Amino acid sequence: MIYETILFEKVDGVSTITLNRPESLNAINFEMAQELLRATKECEGKEVRAVVIRGSGRAFCAGGDVKAMRETLPRQGEFLRRTAGILHELILALRALKKPVIASISGPAAGAGFSLALACDLRIASEKTSFNTAYVRIGLSPDGSGTYFLPKYVGLGKACELFFLGNTIDAKEAERLGLVNKVVPEDDLESTTMELARRLAEGPTLAIGQTKLLIDLSFTEALGSQLDKELENLVRCSETQDFVEGISAFFEKRRPTFQGM
Repeated sequence: MIYETILFEKVDGVSTITLNRPESLNAINFEMAQELLRATKECEGKEVRAVVIRGSGRAFCAGGDVKAMRETLPRQGEFLRRTAGILHELILALRALKKPVIASISGPAAGAGFSLALACDLRIASEKTSFNTAYVRIGLSPDGSGTYFLPKYVGLGKACELFFLGNTIDAKEAERLGLVNKVVPEDDLESTTMELARRLAEGPTLAIGQTKLLIDLSFTEALGSQLDKELENLVRCSETQDFVEGISAFFEKRRPTFQGM
């Protein structure tokens, strides 16, 4: 499949989606939102066992394309409804994807770019990374799942501060707040990200996917219902080839070779 605003590749079970509008700091326009959604759906096949999302050039993603917003005046509401609507389909597709998704972040992650990073399962950031909710700076309320995920990571008070004031936080502060899993030197970002992606791709993909689902359900399910879901998925995973391999490797005192099935 040919893409104009992103790069997409699959290597050894890892799919890499690269936002590729470096001249605009990878700002999301309607075309990019569509292509990100298409690429995410391409990752649903069994040959993909981990996904990396990153940006080209100096930024991860500067958010929505403000230039495009200006050009649509006074029809900006229609433009935002269409673009944010596709972006929201993308967020739902990322959360429904039953495999781990890593955001590899360098440079600014602002607005919808910040939201996109938060919607991933894991985040590795370079020391040059900065985060900003940004919406308040142009008189908008947030989109892209930012108001769903940010309070869960940092609490209501801090989320209000970040959204209401639009202050920038650096990578170390983001790590302290629990927004990123690891901060590394810029030169080590790609190798660290791919090492993690390959490790995840070699894992029991179904078990990881069901764990991701259970974690998401934990925000809305009552304890009894969550326990029922845990039991259901535990039994399902026990019926896979990977469980048989894991048990065999345990008793044979060797490293398991999972097939993702």
